[in-house]
Amino acid sequence: MKIIKVKTIEELGVTVGNLFIAKIKSKPNAVLGLATGSSPLSTYKYIVNDYKTNNTDWSKVVTFNLDEYKGLDGTHKKSYKYFMNNELFDYINIDKNNTHIPDGKNTDNPAKYDEKIASYGGIDLQLLGIGINGHVGFNEPGTSFESLTSIVDLTQSTIDANARFFASKGEVPKQAISMGLKSIMNAKEIILIASGENKQDAIFHLVEGKVSDQWPCSILQNHPNVTVVIDEAASKKLTTV
Repeated sequence: MKIIKVKTIEELGVTVGNLFIAKIKSKPNAVLGLATGSSPLSTYKYIVNDYKTNNTDWSKVVTFNLDEYKGLDGTHKKSYKYFMNNELFDYINIDKNNTHIPDGKNTDNPAKYDEKIASYGGIDLQLLGIGINGHVGFNEPGTSFESLTSIVDLTQSTIDANARFFASKGEVPKQAISMGLKSIMNAKEIILIASGENKQDAIFHLVEGKVSDQWPCSILQNHPNVTVVIDEAASKKLTTV
C-alpha cells in the first residue's frame, strides 16, 4: 500500500487527477471506477480544467460508478447520476453511453452490474472515498468480504453524514445499490482519498488496523495495488507514515 500525503484538498485533486490522466494516456479505452460525495470534487475539477487546457481525450473511456441511492432516478438532483453529469461528464468529451451507474429505480438484479463490468474486462483503476466508519462504496461495517453489487441498508452514521447533501435528514435515502467489497477488490488498481480529522480513525484502520469486516476499508490491505492519498488531518493517527 502506497501512502501519499498532501497539504490541501486542491493538492489532493491535482495528485489524483494526474494519476487518472496518466492512466488514460497510457490506455485510451481504460475502464475507470468512479466515486461521488465531497471527497472527489477537487479531482473532478482538476480533470475538467485539464480537459479545457490540454484536451485530454476521454472519448473511448468507460466508467462504472460505485453506487446509487435506491429509489432515485438519474434526473433527481440528489442522485449520483446527476452528480456525475454535473461535476464531470458534462464538461469532458466522454461518451455518456460508456458511463454506467447503478439504476436506483430498477433494482431487480443488482448482480448484473458485476457482469457488465466483467464484460469490459474489469476495472483498470478504481477511485474510492471512505466513510467515518470505514465504509467504502456503501459497504457498511459487517459487510461480507465476498459481497458483490447488491441493495444495502445505510447505517445511521452514514445517513447523518450524507444529510448535508439534502434539505433535511429525513430526505436521505435509507438504502442504496452498491458495488460489493469483492467487486471493488476485483479492480486492477485502487486509489483511495480522504481529508479531514473526522477520517483519521478510518484511515488508521485502513492502513495499520487488523483486517476485519467491522472496518470494511481494511480489506484493501489484501489488494496488491492500492494508493492512499490523504491530507495531514486524516493521517494524524498513523504511526508508520
